[in-house]
Amino acid sequence: MIIRPFYIKQLAAYKDTQLIKIVTGVRRCGKSTLLELYRQDLLEKGVKAEQIIEINLEDADYRHLLDPYALHDYIVLKLLPQKMNYIFLDEIQYVNNFQIAVNSLFIKKNVDIYITGSNAFMLSSELATLLSGRYVEIHLLPLSFKEYMSAKDNSSAASLSSYYKDYLINSSFPYTLELAVKEDGKKQIHNYLSGIYNTILLKDIVTRLKVADVLMLESLVRFLFDNIGCETSTKKIADSMTSAGRKISVHTVESYISALTDSFILYRIGRFDIKGRQYLKTGHKYYLVCPGLRYFLLGSQIGDEGRILENIIFLELCRQGYQICFGKTNNTEVDFVAVKEGITYYFQVSLTTREQSTLERELRPLNSINDHNPKFLLTLDDDPPSSYNGIRCLNALDWLLEK
Repeated sequence: MIIRPFYIKQLAAYKDTQLIKIVTGVRRCGKSTLLELYRQDLLEKGVKAEQIIEINLEDADYRHLLDPYALHDYIVLKLLPQKMNYIFLDEIQYVNNFQIAVNSLFIKKNVDIYITGSNAFMLSSELATLLSGRYVEIHLLPLSFKEYMSAKDNSSAASLSSYYKDYLINSSFPYTLELAVKEDGKKQIHNYLSGIYNTILLKDIVTRLKVADVLMLESLVRFLFDNIGCETSTKKIADSMTSAGRKISVHTVESYISALTDSFILYRIGRFDIKGRQYLKTGHKYYLVCPGLRYFLLGSQIGDEGRILENIIFLELCRQGYQICFGKTNNTEVDFVAVKEGITYYFQVSLTTREQSTLERELRPLNSINDHNPKFLLTLDDDPPSSYNGIRCLNALDWLLEK
């Protein structure tokens, strides 16, 4: 298993607190494995095995616990009265009215609860109501480039750029690392990604929304995957698809996009007026949870490497807990305005700035910002770090490995 210290640290920070810890994320991003790693961490720090109760509700062995009262009674019988009990409930969405069991267990003073789930509609939109604000949500993403590299053979002669290419095409889903070393690894990875993609569409979206025109949904997904990092609106999306022969209403586009973001396969960010210091209501950008899904669905396309790099940087900023939007300043655009702990950071992302005209174009938006917050230009150019008027120009892969 790949150790994921960033997330382990987050879980450990909330240990023994009066909060239900909820790990959410796209299917197959490693939620169950993360809880297993955290249980190992607890044991290493002195927690006894009998203090830990773990139940994977996706396992048919626990089918008798899919009723909230049965689940509650089963756990209560296992509680140690004079010890803290650590309860791990994996794939909680399989229990109808799961909040009945969780809320009842929560009020016991010697219980620390950790749960996971894939159905983002239930675990995000309704959490405040179901659990009365008694929770903290820890959002898990597939492997970062740094985590991916930690599983690689450091003695290999392969270049960092070749690892990055594998990371993009094979995907950042953890299990693909195991598939990649098999003789027919590329085929197995393709089938595995197909399974993830189709399960999200069919289980998380089609079934829940009762989608009648699945081909229309797939057309929208292809459009969004093909336009990652491009500013757009639901009306523009509807108009573009309609002009391409797939007539769709703005309301349907909004409904499908909401379901895609709820399932964590897609992320949406808004626009920020840097000069006016205000968020704008119109204009959004979309990014994928894993660019490997884009390669799976659309194949490799010439000219899209820069937007894929932008997608990777976006995901890393998400992992690090930044609040992210894209910025407008005068008639130029800043790829990411990222805020963390009250500090604003500006990021510009470009595949290369070796051409002087390209460098000037990428620096222009950052130079137009009249504050002293940190500014970065990230590229794949294999050059030493440099600085332009206080703007740090760094190799994106080096930046990813430092995080």
